[in-house]
Amino acid sequence: MSYKADRTSEDIRREITAILRELKDPRVTATMLTVVRVEIAHDLSFGKVYISSLDGIESAATAVKALNTGAKGYIRSELSLRLHLRKAPDLKFIADDSVEKSLEMFRKLNSVKKEEADED
Repeated sequence: MSYKADRTSEDIRREITAILRELKDPRVTATMLTVVRVEIAHDLSFGKVYISSLDGIESAATAVKALNTGAKGYIRSELSLRLHLRKAPDLKFIADDSVEKSLEMFRKLNSVKKEEADED
């Protein structure tokens, strides 16, 4: 991926996170949603936005459905304004369970650490 696409995808990730906090849609609970990563095409015409939730993949899927149907146009226009893009990329939101998996791994590591401490 080119430097410009990398930089733009990171800028888009940061701005989408801020925009999600401002949305009023009850299906999109921004306090529990995380933008995991953004993949942008080389020509900056299309982007995939991976969304994860602390509440699990079901919550992320509900939010993604709301984002893809109702809020996609608003988010795209806000990105164009905030990042001064001539043409904002067409976005597709995708549910991701990486945050849930990370929390599960963290809990397992903590339980192993506790067991080792109890043995000593």
